[in-house]
Amino acid sequence: MLRVGARLIIILKQIAIFGLAVIITLLLLAYFFQRSFLFPAPNNYPVNAPAGYDIVQTRTTDGLILKAAYRPALNGKPVMVFFHGNGDSFSGADAATRQLVEAGYGALLIEYRGYAGNPGSPSEAGLYLDGDAAIKWLSGAEIPIDNLVLIGNSMGSGPATEIAAKHPVKALILISGFSSLPDVVAGLYPILPADLLIKDKFRSVSKLHKVKAPILIIHGAADQLVLPVNAERLKQANPEADLIIVPEVGHELAYLPKAQELMGAWLSKLNG
Repeated sequence: MLRVGARLIIILKQIAIFGLAVIITLLLLAYFFQRSFLFPAPNNYPVNAPAGYDIVQTRTTDGLILKAAYRPALNGKPVMVFFHGNGDSFSGADAATRQLVEAGYGALLIEYRGYAGNPGSPSEAGLYLDGDAAIKWLSGAEIPIDNLVLIGNSMGSGPATEIAAKHPVKALILISGFSSLPDVVAGLYPILPADLLIKDKFRSVSKLHKVKAPILIIHGAADQLVLPVNAERLKQANPEADLIIVPEVGHELAYLPKAQELMGAWLSKLNG
């Protein structure tokens, strides 16, 4: 019996060691290859700009020339700068802003490095440079910074917040945004050491208090990818922000008419 017990203990130890090795291997793979999952640039990216837009080029401070799509505003209305989510494109950005464009708002649909044939590889720091390049291009086109409305959807909420914290823009709108990327991962996989594992933090929650412009936060109550608690944390980071939780809506919020109706009403009130 003692020999059987000792063998069982050895087998259990071997199983535990093997299981630990598998977990460590998976964590290492997740760490080193995470950007291929975080930034899944679509393969079927539209060749042309959306109808009514012109392709323009922005230049980053690290020497990249990136494409973007632009259409001017009508009657002095603000220009939206739209930062799309990690798997989106011009098409999605166009759909998420179409009603506002029809109301006369201008739009710059920026595109990130590594997306749509743009040079470079996406990263948190890189996306911030891409956002700065968009602001610089608009400034060169004589669009006043204080007439820009930055809109960030999902992952785009990170660079939108970063840019709004550094520039005196007219307004910041976050749709399905997160307090930080580790918070998103921790909400989905509580067992993972998310803060250690994630390279690109996108800690908007630590920057939102620096934004002097009016802020609107919109989030779906049924969002299972970026949990609504993220929106609540963002609101706590800047109590003056307006928070709207939309019932029975998930992470697709930005593409629903409801989102643009809410943004339009809020911007109309903001414009007086």
